[in-house]
Amino acid sequence: MKSIYQALSELEINNESAALCTVTKSQGSTPRHVGSKMLVYPDGKFIGTIGGGDMEHRVLDEAWMALSDGKPRALTYTLVEPKRGDPGVCGGTVEVFVEPILPKPTLVVIGAGHVGKAVVHLAKWLGFRVVVSDDRAEFCNPQAIPEADAYLPLEMGKLTEHLKVTKQTYLVIASRGVALDAAGLPSLLESKAAYIGVIGSKKRWTTTVKVLKGKGVAAELIAKVRSPIGLELEAETPEEIAISILAEVLLIKNQGTGLPMSG
Repeated sequence: MKSIYQALSELEINNESAALCTVTKSQGSTPRHVGSKMLVYPDGKFIGTIGGGDMEHRVLDEAWMALSDGKPRALTYTLVEPKRGDPGVCGGTVEVFVEPILPKPTLVVIGAGHVGKAVVHLAKWLGFRVVVSDDRAEFCNPQAIPEADAYLPLEMGKLTEHLKVTKQTYLVIASRGVALDAAGLPSLLESKAAYIGVIGSKKRWTTTVKVLKGKGVAAELIAKVRSPIGLELEAETPEEIAISILAEVLLIKNQGTGLPMSG
């Protein structure tokens, strides 16, 4: 069986998630002591143990909640009297720290034109895992855009067949027009993406919305899209537009306010 440390290394290599549960304090009689670890995966599997029994089951539940909300938690359990709700009878007290280990956020740039290239460059510098997708293979390759981590030369509508879109995925759609957006967006709107932004003017997006509604796409799904994309910076060049886009992405990712720091 692989060790927890081997498993942690694999998580980073494969850009996957899990929750690390560590006993940080142990007083009196307890099943495991300080340093005991358990690694919990989203699918219900886990490696290691922090003591078994009801206490471990409660920690497993907390670990899955931590993977859902992305927040660590410090847990304390008294193992004395099950009748009052304690998860054991050993007689001691255990503190467990649950740390969600989330994959590096993935930014998917759909459309490998001038703005798309600038977004890839900036997103990579900001620490995102960057995926480029374009239906034109000659624009979607390491020679055309050398900084991406992965390349998917295919139609936008087929993207979810080749890429797992999660709550850690941010979609930047910088395509060539309404027809491509209307054809490709429906499947993306059904995904769990944390952010979906579409480049273009208000008029272009209004036209796209009409086409999507004509296809039967629900209004609540369409409302997930941010278009025109980015923050209002009066941006003009591809590089300035990329900053506007990534500023909005970071606003969503970090739950910022977007207000001036000076007040």
